[in-house]
Amino acid sequence: MHLYLHIPFCHHICPYCGFYKHKPGNLANRDFVDAILAEARLRSAGEIIAPKTVYFGGGTPSLLSPTLLSHLMRGLAEHFDLRNVLEWTLEANPATFDLEKAKLMRELGANRISLGIQSFQEETLKTLGRDHSPADAIAAYEILREAGFENISIDLMFSIPGQTTSLWQADLEQAVTLQPEHFSAYNLTYEEDTEFLTRHQSGDLDTNEDRDADLFYQAIDFLEASGYGHYEISNYARPGFESQHNRSYWAGADYLGLGPGAVSTIKGQRWKTLPDTAAYVRASQGGFDTRTDIELLSEEDRRTEAIALRLRTREGLPMNLLPSLDPLESLTQQGLVEERMGNLVLTRAGKALADPIAAELV
Repeated sequence: MHLYLHIPFCHHICPYCGFYKHKPGNLANRDFVDAILAEARLRSAGEIIAPKTVYFGGGTPSLLSPTLLSHLMRGLAEHFDLRNVLEWTLEANPATFDLEKAKLMRELGANRISLGIQSFQEETLKTLGRDHSPADAIAAYEILREAGFENISIDLMFSIPGQTTSLWQADLEQAVTLQPEHFSAYNLTYEEDTEFLTRHQSGDLDTNEDRDADLFYQAIDFLEASGYGHYEISNYARPGFESQHNRSYWAGADYLGLGPGAVSTIKGQRWKTLPDTAAYVRASQGGFDTRTDIELLSEEDRRTEAIALRLRTREGLPMNLLPSLDPLESLTQQGLVEERMGNLVLTRAGKALADPIAAELV
C-alpha cells in the first residue's frame, strides 16, 4: 500500500497545469487539515495501513504553514503505521519555504523533496507563469541541502513556447551543476481546463513532434552522460534514487489518495475524492463519504493500464500481458521495441513514441 495526499493550494495558478488546484483563500486552515485526518480515520477504520511510501502532491504542499504541516504530518501517524515508510516525498516550489520550514519538514518525516523549478531561464519562467526567479530556485535548493535533505528531485519542462535547444541545454547544465539525486523532465502538453489549451486552440501556441523529440533526446543524452539513469520516459536518477512511490504506480500497486481531487486504487476499485475543497471539508468533517466516480476495474482494464504504464519503464512489460503478438514483428523491424529477459522494452528510437506504441499493443 502507498499513500498520496493532495494539497490543492497555489499562490499563483500556472497556465499549463491541469491538476485540481486553487488559491488558498481562507481554506488553507486547520479545518482543511482536520478534514484530511478525518478521511484518514475513515479509510483506516478496522485495519492497519502501513504505507511503504508517502507522497504529498498538489498544488503546493510546501505552501502550508509550519503549524498546519506539523498538525497534518503528526496526525497521520495516529491513523497509519508510518514506522517503516521507505520514502516520504513532499512537493515544494521555490519561495514557499525558508530554512526553518525546510528543517521542520525534514524533522516531521519527509526524506525526499520534489522541487518544481521547471526552468532556470527568466523568460521561460515568465512564459510558464511561474512566480519565482532563477535565483529563487537555486536558493531554494541550497536551503533544502542545508536542512539535511539528501534526496532531492528537480522538475524541468521542455517544448515550452520560445524555448530553443540552447536554452534547454542551459537548463540541463545548470540543473546538473546542482547535483540533485533525481530529475523529472516533462514535455509540455496542453491539458484540459487550462489557459495554455485555450491559447493552443486559438493558434497562439503550437505543437511540433519533431521539436519535442529533439529536446527529449537532448535530455537523455546529457543526463545519462552526467550519471543519471533514464528509468522511465520522464524520469532520471542516480543509482538507488529512483522514485519508489512513482514506481509503485507504474507497477500497478494499490494506493490510497486523501484530499480533494485525489485518486485511489485499492483491491480493484478506483475512486476520486470530491474535487471541491469546500465541499470536501464539509463532507469529511461531517462523517460523509467523500468518494466520487467509483468504478470496479476489470482484469482487462488493469491489463491495458499495465501495458501503458510498464512500457514507459526501463524494465519494460512482461510479454504475457500482451493480448496479441501480432504488432511485435512490425514494431521490432522498425527498431522501436525489443525483447529482454521475457519483457518487451522500448529501444532508444521507441522512447519518443511510447504512447502510440502502447496504443498499438493494447
